Order: sequence, then C-alpha cells, then structure tokens
Amino acid sequence: MNPTRKVVLSILAFGVLLLAAPTGCGSSSASTSAGNINLIFVVSEDLAYQAAGDVNAATANLTSQGLQRSLQMAAFLQNQVLGGNNVTGIYSLEPLTHLQTANNYPDIVALWTIQQFALLNHVTLSTVGGSYANPDSANSYPLNASYASGAVPSDVVAPSSFCSSCQGIDFNDVGGDNESLANAIIKANAPGYYVFSVPWETASSMMAKINSLEGYSLSVPTSYQGPNYIYAISITPSGGAAKLVSYNSGVEPASTYPALPEPVPVASSCTQQTAFSITVTGGSGGAAVPAGINADEVVYMIRHAESGAEGAWDDGNYVGAGQWRALDLPAALQGKISPDQVYSIDPAQFIAGTENAAGNADWSYVRASLTAEPYAIANNLPYNLAAGFEIFSSEGPTAASNFFFNGGQFSHQKVLVAWEHTNITKTVNALIASYFPSGGGPVAPQWPGGDYDTIWTVTLDGGGNLTVNNASCEGINASALPAAPPQF
Repeated sequence: MNPTRKVVLSILAFGVLLLAAPTGCGSSSASTSAGNINLIFVVSEDLAYQAAGDVNAATANLTSQGLQRSLQMAAFLQNQVLGGNNVTGIYSLEPLTHLQTANNYPDIVALWTIQQFALLNHVTLSTVGGSYANPDSANSYPLNASYASGAVPSDVVAPSSFCSSCQGIDFNDVGGDNESLANAIIKANAPGYYVFSVPWETASSMMAKINSLEGYSLSVPTSYQGPNYIYAISITPSGGAAKLVSYNSGVEPASTYPALPEPVPVASSCTQQTAFSITVTGGSGGAAVPAGINADEVVYMIRHAESGAEGAWDDGNYVGAGQWRALDLPAALQGKISPDQVYSIDPAQFIAGTENAAGNADWSYVRASLTAEPYAIANNLPYNLAAGFEIFSSEGPTAASNFFFNGGQFSHQKVLVAWEHTNITKTVNALIASYFPSGGGPVAPQWPGGDYDTIWTVTLDGGGNLTVNNASCEGINASALPAAPPQF
C-alpha cells in the first residue's frame, strides 16, 4: 500500500500556518478532535471525477473496482480520520439531484460510498414506538438523503411534508440549501463528526462556500486529487480556530468483485413463506385484462436486507447483517433471475421510524436502494429509482402497480425491484384487483415480518395475463449472518 500522506493546514481567523506531517498507512492518530466540530468530506465518484476503472461509463454506477474502493475506504475513514470515534451525522447526495448519461441515471454512488462506514458505527434508538424507551444499539447509522423544502427535482413527487432532520445534500445547491445545512451544524455548536458523501463538484463547492461564509480563510483544495482523499474542516466550538486536514488513504483496489470474508453466508432452502401461485387470465373467473397493461414482462420483487426488529427499531437503513446479504446477492441470485435493469425506491423518501435520544424519529428510507446496489454493480445493470409517487402514502401501492405494470414502459423487460415488504404485498394486490373491477379477485398473502429472503415473481404474458408466485428465494440463511458487517 502506498504511504498515506496527511497535510494539516492550521488556520486561525487572523492568520495562516502550514504544517506538513507525513504518516504511515498504519498510523492510528487522527488530526480531528472529538472536542471540535468536524465537517468531513468523503469524495464519491461520478462520470466527471473518478479514478480510472472505478465508474461504469454506460450506467454511471460503480464497477467492481469502485465497489472494492468504497469498502476499503470505510475502515480508513473510521480509524484514521475519526480516530475510532462514533460518527455524529452522515449526509449523502440526494441521488436524483444528479442525473448522468443520456438515460438520466441517478447518482446512487454517493450513498453506497458511505454505507460500509455507516455500518461500522452504532446508533441507539428506542425500541418502543412513539417515545424514547428501552433504547438499543445496532451496527447501523442513518444516512440523511431527503430533500429540503423548495429543492425537489422535477419529475419527483414533492413529499407531503419535509424532513429537516434527515436533509441530504443537493447537487444543484438550490437556494444555498447545502450551506444552510452546514451552517446549522456549525451554529448548533455541538462537537462531533459530521460526514458528507458527495461528488467532487459538490465537496469543493461546499468547502469553498463554508470557508467564505464563516470567514475561516482556509486554503481549500481547488483541484481533484482522486477518490482516496478525504477532507476535514475541524472547528473549535464557539467561533474559535478552524483548520483543514486532508487525508490520502492510498487504497489500491482490485478490479474483481469483492470476496466476502469468513463466515461466508450459509445457503438455505425456500421455507420462509407458505408457497402460493396466483394466475389471472382475462375472460376467466370474472377477470378482464386492464387497459394499458404491459405485455411480456417479468418483475422480481425482493425485500430490502435485514433491518432492526420488526416494528421496534428503525433508522431507515439496514443493519450490519444486511451488508452480508447485500454483498452476497450477486452470487446468491446467479441462475435464479435474469433482469435487464434494477429499480428501487427513491432514498430521499423518509419514514417514521423509532426515536433517538434527541426525539428524532424520521429517517431517510435508504435500505431498499442500497440492498440492490451490489447486484446492479456486479451485473453492469442500469439502476433507476421510482420517485413519481410516495410509497408509504395510501395511494402508493396503486401508483406502484401502475408504474411497473401499466403504460408499456416495462413491456418486454425483466426488472429486479427492491422494495419494502408490506408494500410488495399491497402493490401485487393492487395489480390483481385491477383485473377485477367488480371485486372478487384472489388476494396475495401478507409478507412475514422476519422474512428477508423470498422472491415474488410477477409475470405478464403477451396478452397481459398475470401470474404471481413465491417459488424462488435468495437462499441466504438470515440466522447465520453476523450482527457486525463484513470487514475489508
């Protein structure tokens, strides 16, 4: 591994002092202080700024090499930059604010870049809904990726309310919302580690604007140095000194898909649900093929990876065990499904989870989109986000059914959809009901709360006739997955 170089720019409000201090890769010291307000910028990769071989030019997503880098950077960030301390807040790019390629693929890379790091940390939340009681901790941390009021991208549904406590980072910085967020952190005067995962365009702009607005006179970097670099603005509370610290991890990732360390996930049979199969044929049993229904389509619907205990602990993310599942999906699903593309929920949508000690219970719903990301990377598949409706609204299931199964967009396509489990059932039942305008159609069963493994396969034939079954599964034994994420 190349030696890590650490350059410390120590700045006072009235002067500049430059100190260069090289350190080895194994050094455990960190120039950020737990007593300071540390704004830490992790530079995610995009088509404009990347290391050669890290980003797929066709999908604007990571390659296996880029995935390797993101996993290896996490431990460096945790140990070298935070000095082993727990993170205080994580803010990621809102993917649909940064569309790339002629196909307008969302930038999901920033979220994935910081996910492994998030799972190396711990968050403590209530295990009782509606109050902060019986708190418990897990290998997980919320990723803030939701829209600020007035900064929702076009073609994205505006939420019925906004989540100021889970606001993410806007690539377009509409109305200066990024600087407003950073300024609020600084003015709150609460020491800690506030990590931002954003492309270089955004990181450099935010650092420059913070520097100017706060009057720090920092010599902020103006040119891209690569994805191994992390930048920290470390601020003494109550308007004191500020310094800029830059780190180079020296990571040299392999070009192959990462191999999971021991214990490798254990295979299991498809026993999580009672088997069912529903067939609906137009003109039979009171069914009529709906107008505009898609033709020759297959949708594989999977649940997100492991989250907290059902209904009792929820930060919008999955927990450490879920990282084993997400990273194992390419191998687990090989030969079982053959999608042309991957879809999930816009992670900027947020849910009412369980409370932290500060009373916050709203969290960006990132776990579904992050679950399917490794599969998309390993198979070089386009990754899109459904964002024209609110999944958790009362109209969400019907809107999701119409989006995926009506209008022709997905005719003659095979799609992997990572979704929330109760809404898989609701969406499928909304689809079935559309064949029975007078009622009386069959009903798909509820998805068991403890099942993260089953695959529901929805098939529309050339005439729009419908079949739904749960005959397949990922085949990953959830009970054998470690609580902590894999280490790289």
